[in-house]
Amino acid sequence: MTDTPVRVLIVDDHPMVAEGIQAILESYDDIQVIGTVGDGREAVGRALALLPDVILMDLNMPGLGGLGATEILLEQMPDTRILILSMHDSPEYISTALSHGAMGYVLKDVPTEEIKQAIDAVMRGERYLCTGAKGSLEPKEGEETREALTGREQTILLQLAQGKSNKEVAIALDISVRTVETHRKNIKRKLGISSTAGLTRYALEHGVLQGTGVGL
Repeated sequence: MTDTPVRVLIVDDHPMVAEGIQAILESYDDIQVIGTVGDGREAVGRALALLPDVILMDLNMPGLGGLGATEILLEQMPDTRILILSMHDSPEYISTALSHGAMGYVLKDVPTEEIKQAIDAVMRGERYLCTGAKGSLEPKEGEETREALTGREQTILLQLAQGKSNKEVAIALDISVRTVETHRKNIKRKLGISSTAGLTRYALEHGVLQGTGVGL
């Protein structure tokens, strides 16, 4: 067993939040905060340079958001543990983050010691969900369990909800139009939605478009 501290990178666009988390974590001898950054694009660059063990990742940030940054980082640094630290407790946010490869999801209003528990858990290779996140994912009484969208389907939903055509989505994601059409059918089937307008409405109501500049 090594005595080397766990190297943590904090990614949050609110400086006071990032500084507060840093102060909490630096009170532990076995954690070393190696940096704080305010957007996803900067997080990718700093992570590749600093090689953190754990990244505490906010979701909604200017420019590249937390989900996009998570996807890029895990392609290039598959052993990095990414722990989402967010104010959003909707099941769509949580399931999407996990489908993008995050190893845990912690709400920002948890007791401070729970952030340390989450870091310890993901360092052991375990998935960690705080109590609030677990509760959000549990089906409510009388509610049908809906098949979750994959990370790729969430990405395509975002593109479609922004008004892009199948061809435009295909070009943006470097995939075929036929592949986009297949994903589009699967998204509609999983969500029980029959129209593009319905997809846009769903995306707006469930925060999928937050931070993109698209509004009602």
